[in-house]
Amino acid sequence: MTTPIASHWTDRLPPMLGRGARAVATTYTRGYNRLPLSIGRGIHRLAIASLITQSILIVSGGAVRLTASGLGCSQWPNCMPGTMTPTPEMGIHGLIEFGNRMLTFVLAAVAIAMIISVWRIRHTHRTVFWLSIALLCFIPIQAVIGGITVLTDLNPWVVSFHFLASIALVAVATLLVNRTGRESRGEDLVASGPLTGTMRSLGWTIAITSALALILGTVVTGSGPHAGDPSSPRHGFNLYLVTRIHVVPVYLLVIAAVLGLYLVYRTHAARALKRGYLILVVAVLAQGAIGYTQFFLGLPIGVVLLHMVGTAFLTAAATNVWDRSTGVVPL
Repeated sequence: MTTPIASHWTDRLPPMLGRGARAVATTYTRGYNRLPLSIGRGIHRLAIASLITQSILIVSGGAVRLTASGLGCSQWPNCMPGTMTPTPEMGIHGLIEFGNRMLTFVLAAVAIAMIISVWRIRHTHRTVFWLSIALLCFIPIQAVIGGITVLTDLNPWVVSFHFLASIALVAVATLLVNRTGRESRGEDLVASGPLTGTMRSLGWTIAITSALALILGTVVTGSGPHAGDPSSPRHGFNLYLVTRIHVVPVYLLVIAAVLGLYLVYRTHAARALKRGYLILVVAVLAQGAIGYTQFFLGLPIGVVLLHMVGTAFLTAAATNVWDRSTGVVPL
């Protein structure tokens, strides 16, 4: 059975084309009618899958850099001249870089599944729909930036931009998790009652200091020993100096997070906001401890990779608190 609009257009086509078009329209209608009419657990799980896979991309990108596999595939979009896949002669570095590239298709598949799942409710849940669209659109852009990093022989500024693009995708995925979770569980997105100016200010402070810490962290990385390839250029900045600059917004973030945690428990805010601040405090303290550990141990690969995991976790935690404290993104 086709929709009236589909029938209107297919009836005007030549008989042979009309039959084919009607078959397509019928298939579309059947699939459309099976799509969810509300945001349930399935859609929420897809949002969580988006967040997890985007976070994995950050970690896998870190593994590429830490194992000096950044130029394991020396071309883009090909891996090597004349081949899209690595050859045995390229060794483990080619496999690591190629595996990281293949994650793009996993991210895209999850994003497409998310859009399809919310397609029928796109007019009633516009924010979820457009966040899903944004996530899918930014994935190929992120892949192109990754290609530019290869074509520029891992220029540290381009590598930093590539990393920050991944951070932005984690933030968007976190917003999706919040929106779908609110609908599937019936929870309030923000604190019960009107948001105070103090909580809004703290939310923005957390967002800004987190962003500054992440941006300055890429400068520290670009000045350190893990370039992604022994021949790749570095910033040439004094590592001790840029590290000290990097920790300034980190300290401010710790203060804002602890103060926010105190205030939400003192003012009896919503449980979700309390939980969000508690997770943020744990995340920033753990990330700070890992950061100091890697610095004083001389940046061992295992600890640096753990710091990359913490970066994804901290980004999600800070985005969650900002979202719940400010209510800037429409529901």
